[in-house]
Amino acid sequence: MRAAIFSEHGGVDKISIGDFPDPECGPADAVIKVNAVSLNGFDPMILGGTTGLPTPFPMIPGGDFAGEIVELGSDIDGQWAVGDRVCPHPFVPGEGMTGETRLGAASEYTRIPAAHLIRTPDGVNDEDAAALPIAYGTAYRMMLTRGKVVASDTVLILGATGGVGTCCVQLAKAAGATVIVTGSAKWKLDKLIELGADHVIDTSHEDLVKACHAIAGKPRMGMTGDTGGGADVIINYIGGETWAQSLRCLKPDGRMLTCGATAGYAPPTDLRYIWTYEQNIIGSNGWNMEEQVAVLDMVASKELTPVIHAIRPLDQIAPSIQELIDRAVVGKTIIRPGD
Repeated sequence: MRAAIFSEHGGVDKISIGDFPDPECGPADAVIKVNAVSLNGFDPMILGGTTGLPTPFPMIPGGDFAGEIVELGSDIDGQWAVGDRVCPHPFVPGEGMTGETRLGAASEYTRIPAAHLIRTPDGVNDEDAAALPIAYGTAYRMMLTRGKVVASDTVLILGATGGVGTCCVQLAKAAGATVIVTGSAKWKLDKLIELGADHVIDTSHEDLVKACHAIAGKPRMGMTGDTGGGADVIINYIGGETWAQSLRCLKPDGRMLTCGATAGYAPPTDLRYIWTYEQNIIGSNGWNMEEQVAVLDMVASKELTPVIHAIRPLDQIAPSIQELIDRAVVGKTIIRPGD
């Protein structure tokens, strides 16, 4: 089969398009004809060897994918049939994440245990389905399952111009919340306004804390019950120096949600804000099958439209990953291996 392949860590010049052995279908597996695969922020990290996990070479990139079943293992019951359209959950216990520690989906065909198959709803095309699992699944769990964002909330999303951040903006607006976003590229912030963001903070020239206080008010804790202002919910998966700044923007009894730390996982902090303002720090890790189904259903019901940056053929995967490295993307880049 035709696939994107890299056999050592480095830049996008390490990726080539070539022939690769067809996947073998085990008794509990399904082989999928890949119609669409989407890129994520971790694809350049895996290529560059910075995830902290060993990469088995040769590797095929691409974790999120959608397509149709072309072969089923002998142990699979009648729940599935050849021709069914699916958008599988890409994390396989014992094997790891697709495209990271198991072969990815930037290929004409891929293998996945049938237990990870999720049916693509009618009315959802493969490109939209492939855009969802990692970024939208992560955002859904953090925002709704763990963070319980509701219409009355004011939500501050740091680094909202990234993949997960864009999804958080859409999910917060779908919940009816007031959304404040931060970023340092005006053209990306303009895109977020188009998606419904109510306020933007351009951190290239604005102080995060002062700007947030000007929009949402300054938190305070008193015995009168007047807690002042601040954001009800803050999304911070950046870490680094933004962590202590975020604590100063959070309303008393507010929720700080995090699913990562792209700028450093051991940031300086100020614990006084956490106890004085009785702040709630809530972690979120990945997403489950039910949450991926929920996101697919939101797309099927037109509550959510994935943000697609571009749809390209397989031979454009290297420049597409370079765009991620250059931070020149808002939304998801979709690769069609059959093109």
